[in-house]
Amino acid sequence: MRLFAALMLTMLLAACAAPVATTDTAIGEPRLLDDAIVTADGARLPLRSWLPDGEPKAVILYVHGFNDYSNAMARPAPYLTRNGYAIFAYDQRGFGAAPDRGSWVGQATMTGDLVAAARLVAKRFPDKPFYLLGESMGGAVVMRTLARPDAPKVAGTILLAPAVWSRQRMSVVERVGLWIGAHAFPWLPVNGNGLDIWPSDNIEMLREFSRDPLVIKDTRVGSIEGLVNLMDAAYSGAASLPGPALYLYGEHDQIVPAPPTYDVMAGLDGRAGVVRAIYPKAYHMMLRDLDADIVLGDIVSWLQNHDAPLPSGADRRALEVLAEHRPKPLASAALTK
Repeated sequence: MRLFAALMLTMLLAACAAPVATTDTAIGEPRLLDDAIVTADGARLPLRSWLPDGEPKAVILYVHGFNDYSNAMARPAPYLTRNGYAIFAYDQRGFGAAPDRGSWVGQATMTGDLVAAARLVAKRFPDKPFYLLGESMGGAVVMRTLARPDAPKVAGTILLAPAVWSRQRMSVVERVGLWIGAHAFPWLPVNGNGLDIWPSDNIEMLREFSRDPLVIKDTRVGSIEGLVNLMDAAYSGAASLPGPALYLYGEHDQIVPAPPTYDVMAGLDGRAGVVRAIYPKAYHMMLRDLDADIVLGDIVSWLQNHDAPLPSGADRRALEVLAEHRPKPLASAALTK
């Protein structure tokens, strides 16, 4: 059982449920409320927002990671609003207070929800640049959404350690263990208790995170397959990521491994408008780390000028690290479950 728990946590903090929950029945047009996004099928996705004083310079829609929810932006949002940016974040289905909590709803539903959310938020500020910011699993959802034929129009994309740990970069034991667990006992709940894995160096924040009732603590093994399918698709389709884009990763990340991340970063070499940044001291939750202001400062700098060097030098560090990496080739991928 330790193998499955370790696999779960290393694949983004261990959570979720078993079968794919799907719904295709449209009952109306998507709507933007003050505290929720209502999708075409009537699902109410809780919405949080942080607004600057006066008119925003740009608008950012944040997409949270696995087990997490929109409250993940509560700490970093004030830094961004002080710099003039409006921030919106919603609970994805299966997470937080959204419907189907604990269920894996599938890539088509997750990316479809993001298409609707992006259009609604952007429409509220029609004259402002609109950006997507995806963290961990949310980064993979953003990447797959931008590959859809109906992808929303964006001024740019920010990816925080996106979930790209594909089967191609897993060991045989991990792949076989995943297959057996997902097919033999998909109902089995597991968690990462007792594992020496740290998603951040901010201990106070991690304690609050662990006490938060809306953060999912346990998951059933059957959901891992859906998550891995998402990571497979994000990994293999990453080379088509449109610019402008800022791709961020921390060298202390113990959740999304470095080899597949560096594969993706290397595959983006020469891609117009894509800036890659690697932070020597950052962990997985880099916007909630003790040194989060370094990363946030780079994000603000990039938002102001996509072509300027990053103040921290993390873009130069990425060039150094990737020069030593031997990547595996990426391939195109279609949306799957």
